[in-house]
Amino acid sequence: MNMEYLPELLKGLGTTLELTLVSLLTGLVLAILFTIVLSLKVKALTWLVKLQILLFTGTPLLIQIFLIYYGPAQFDLIKDSVIWPLLSQPWFCAMLALALNSAAYSTLLFKGAIDAVPRSDWEACMALGMTHKQALLKVILPHAARRALPAYGNEIILVMKGSSLASTITLMDLMGYAARLNAQTYDTLTVFTMAGLIYLAMTGVLTLLIRFMEHKVLAFSRT
Repeated sequence: MNMEYLPELLKGLGTTLELTLVSLLTGLVLAILFTIVLSLKVKALTWLVKLQILLFTGTPLLIQIFLIYYGPAQFDLIKDSVIWPLLSQPWFCAMLALALNSAAYSTLLFKGAIDAVPRSDWEACMALGMTHKQALLKVILPHAARRALPAYGNEIILVMKGSSLASTITLMDLMGYAARLNAQTYDTLTVFTMAGLIYLAMTGVLTLLIRFMEHKVLAFSRT
């Protein structure tokens, strides 16, 4: 295996990690907000959240990235607006697609965890004089979050691996440099094997971190 390729591939590692982190944080914030909307049954917003979930769980991530990056350019109204400088940037479009995709799946995960909370927990909150909203935000949601952590760990890894699709819209992340190196050397097997090993190493590190977090959170919940 030609190790001379490694420095070139690692040039895109920072972009991959940054894209993954920002996408996860943005998706997590959106997922929490969407979960609250669904749990409180805010009529004006519930159907919008459900539509977002339907669109982003029912279509491939690659199509979502293409539509967000190439779609707005078809409308002069958007090109003349203040948001065009953002929507014309590959990094922002890839981040937005990954965040919205992660938010859709995470919302389903969090809502399922809330629905799994025993009715007795809600009744205990009501007995203490809490409103439905107070019980949700102060007791039920934190409790459900601990229950959802193991499954959310898988979502973290999926977002990291999904970030490799950002190279399809000219973003020079790890896969972007791999594709360029392959075009220059035609050493396809070596280049993409090394790229795959880097992704495998990142997945391994993330898995260990997630398991550590699960151990700490679950240990705390048992005390």
